[in-house]
Amino acid sequence: MKNSLFLLKIILLLLFFSMKVSAQERYKDEITDSVRVETFTYAFKDSQSLDMDVYFPAFDNQAKRAMIFYVHGGGFSGGTRNEPGIQEFCKKLARHGYVVSSITYRLTRKGTETGFGCDCAAIDKLNTFNDAIEDLQDATFFMIKNRDKMGIDPQKIILSGSSAGAETVLNAAYQPPYCYGLDSGPVSYAGVISMAGAVPDTSKIYKESAIPSLLFHGTCDNLVPYATAPHRYCKESQPGYLILHGSYTITEKLKKLGTPFWFYTYCNAAHEIAGKPMTANLIEIFDFCYSYIINQGAEQRTTIMKTENKSCEYQSFSFCTK
Repeated sequence: MKNSLFLLKIILLLLFFSMKVSAQERYKDEITDSVRVETFTYAFKDSQSLDMDVYFPAFDNQAKRAMIFYVHGGGFSGGTRNEPGIQEFCKKLARHGYVVSSITYRLTRKGTETGFGCDCAAIDKLNTFNDAIEDLQDATFFMIKNRDKMGIDPQKIILSGSSAGAETVLNAAYQPPYCYGLDSGPVSYAGVISMAGAVPDTSKIYKESAIPSLLFHGTCDNLVPYATAPHRYCKESQPGYLILHGSYTITEKLKKLGTPFWFYTYCNAAHEIAGKPMTANLIEIFDFCYSYIINQGAEQRTTIMKTENKSCEYQSFSFCTK
């Protein structure tokens, strides 16, 4: 009798667990509380091994999963792919069923006298962008080439990045479909998540190249302009004078093109918000990926977060004071 009762309890527990798992929806809910991490080398460049940490939802055998790249910030001179905050961010994404990759890329301004500021020549800044974009594309090719092993869908690759990483992913995201040698043809990224990023040329954003975008930015960003302004607000007489177009300007272009987006503005905030969405806006990030990428939503959405009523020395916006 006791053995029968014990067996019944086990069966009921298994049934309860099975019902709970079946009620969880991949990408919308956590499907596992465990994550497996593996490190791969995706390229060798300039005598440097370029590695990536790939986060997999544990005990998950799905064959074609959406994946998310994360590109760290650091002014193209610092930062690492496996900082504690990045690891936690990637694990949270993987628990929802995504395959997530945080990459090392060439920090071409590291150890230079001019850094990435106003003494760094504009052409060197553009070359820095291009090197990082090339590395991200190589990392993408590595994942696509190994798509069966990684269990990813090449048509559902989402880019994300903060600060310098946001500049990298935006400049990569709005390029035309790229040929990775697939029988199905060229691949476009499925979406992009930018945390305080900008591009030097909005003419590259057109109907065929624009993709769903989640853009976080502070109106008083002192390094990467919120709208259109010189990078780091360098003076025209300085070598590093380079006009960049931030989230506000990108959004205006996406509006005209009819491209889905979610524009998240932090009023009066400066560049310190570049990493904030990784903890403060996880709900929005999961919602964007699920609604806009997985379910192909078409909404153009704007969210304005008002902070204390302070002014900054850059362009002001009426929607922050109304």
